[in-house]
Amino acid sequence: MSDRWPDIPYEPWQETSEALHQWLQVVGKYRLAYTPWVNHSWHATLYLNARGLDTSVIHCGDKSVQILFDLIDHRLVCAASDGQSRTLALGSMSVAAFHEQFRSLVDDLGVGIDFDGAPNEVPDPIPFADNEAPRPYDADAVHRFWVAMMQVDRVFKRFRTGFLGKVSPVHLFWGSFDLAVTRFAGRTAPRHPGGVPALPDEVTREAYSHEVSSAGFWGGGGGLGFPAFYSYAYPTPEGFADQAVTPGEAYFEASLGEYLLPYDAVRNAKDPDETLLGFLQSTYEAAARLGDWDRDALDCPLGVPRAPRVV
Repeated sequence: MSDRWPDIPYEPWQETSEALHQWLQVVGKYRLAYTPWVNHSWHATLYLNARGLDTSVIHCGDKSVQILFDLIDHRLVCAASDGQSRTLALGSMSVAAFHEQFRSLVDDLGVGIDFDGAPNEVPDPIPFADNEAPRPYDADAVHRFWVAMMQVDRVFKRFRTGFLGKVSPVHLFWGSFDLAVTRFAGRTAPRHPGGVPALPDEVTREAYSHEVSSAGFWGGGGGLGFPAFYSYAYPTPEGFADQAVTPGEAYFEASLGEYLLPYDAVRNAKDPDETLLGFLQSTYEAAARLGDWDRDALDCPLGVPRAPRVV
């Protein structure tokens, strides 16, 4: 089981993780610049695939491009719709060096190169081009993190099937560096106060325009010194912090306003899949019950292959 759910302690690869986060932001800002806005910023996210993380197709004028972080061979691949492709080896380099080489790659492919040059959702953001601090690259740690995310992606996608209402894809937000899936109650939410570091309040408010129960996975960072799953509701219903959720290792972190479950509690469980599903379902049920969601209309059994929903 440890091969499927590898050990991914945050501290040994913290510097590499911070570098990868910034590189993902560079590519994410590129996608953001050339993709029409979709509700809740779903147009900006990245997706797990069989080799790493990719942007899906980005249309840039007469050409289209798809960008892949290949976390098996540790390279960035930029493939254009005219058959051309360019690659960049991932290794020890500064954010500025990655940014410059990425711009050179897309320019060489003849697609757009204009995009915002500063990261989001980090304190004291440094423009990519000015962030010249040397960065290490622990390829083994990056690969193990991707293997873990693949397992998380698989379980999140199974959990996603148990809901008939509006639900997000399972996708990675490069700003906060988390893999997430979100369910919607179908009602508008109170105006969000904003205040997310280095993120325009209008973006936050559009993202939280409707009532949600959201769950996700962090590899660590942002004040959290270990990889963990999270679950929260917006708006937070009264009594949400006091609910009995599963498994026993889960707890409500008041400073974040959400439930946390350490990744190791899932990794070391007898049945990691069911342990994680229990956390996702019990925290959702707490949010939906206390928030008075129409669960008769929204909930359904988990999906199985080749079995359409009965209507």
